[in-house]
Amino acid sequence: MLSLAAMVSVFTLSACSGDSTADTTAETEVTEEAEDAEADDAAEDADAETEDAAEEDAEAEGEDAEEGDDLADAAEEEGVAIDKDAFDAILAGGATADDETIAASEWASAVKEAGVLRVGTTRTSYLFSQLDETDDQIRGFDAGLFRLLAKYILGDENAFEITQVDSSTRESVLQNDQVDTVFATYSITEERAKVISFAGPYYTSQQAILVTAGNSDITSVDDLAGKVVATQSGSTGPDILAEYAPDATVEEYADDISARTALEQGRVDAYVSDYTLMLNAMVKNPGVYEIAGDAFGPEDNYGIGLPLDSDGVAFVNDFLKTIEDDGTWAELWQVSLGDRTGVSEVSTAPAIGE
Repeated sequence: MLSLAAMVSVFTLSACSGDSTADTTAETEVTEEAEDAEADDAAEDADAETEDAAEEDAEAEGEDAEEGDDLADAAEEEGVAIDKDAFDAILAGGATADDETIAASEWASAVKEAGVLRVGTTRTSYLFSQLDETDDQIRGFDAGLFRLLAKYILGDENAFEITQVDSSTRESVLQNDQVDTVFATYSITEERAKVISFAGPYYTSQQAILVTAGNSDITSVDDLAGKVVATQSGSTGPDILAEYAPDATVEEYADDISARTALEQGRVDAYVSDYTLMLNAMVKNPGVYEIAGDAFGPEDNYGIGLPLDSDGVAFVNDFLKTIEDDGTWAELWQVSLGDRTGVSEVSTAPAIGE
């Protein structure tokens, strides 16, 4: 639509031969028409702006609602978080070895001289060793133990450095002197004990079957016959499946996340591994998985990996006895595992050195 100035200009050019009265009258009429047109334009613009604003408000409300839904969904999907204050307080109150105790161990003396405990572990095990990116702190049952060990030797629960390991690299990092110790839900086996040494045990578990939520086809280890079953390479899973589910088709995966991804995508029917690892997945991802049936297989004792024939075994066993006797082990178990899985009765620590 033409502007007021343009309309007046057009009229002047077309009416220049008329008399002054006609010119005046015509100018008056066109001015009035132009003013009316401008008013109409303004009204239309105002209406359009009002409609745009209403649409923007509606869109914003919709986005806010969607964001709120997303946050609610995220909150629902989050597992039970660890009580950071309680966990940190346990570490702060941890015992410290005297100089004589440290000097009596070649392994501990080397850690003391280096000023840092080099640890092979994971940063993604929700219950045992999880990195919190909001404060760059690692927490969980295994993390609590190695941080207490750092304090026991160095007087500082933060005097450690991490090398990430998986089930296929835990021995090699010790053999290559990349780490001083490994804390990684590490099952004690005769084969492993040929190439490294173990302190402990400090925890006992068994095998479990993880399936997707709602799966009613698999309710026990007997139902694995004819099924495709994931497990981790380098773990005790393949041998245990060969004994307890010989008719299953076993597919080995490099790590827990890869195995669970295969389960979620339907490429395998079930995933067999350590019960604690499965519990970890369920707590972290409520409503996604279920544990089918009871735990099975031999008792799975977790140990603390150390270099082969290291005198660190005796030192770390004494450390474990110290924190069990003063109640620290039980407190750490409750905050890291019990409170987050709904178990109020503290587990009994296994006999150390057996």
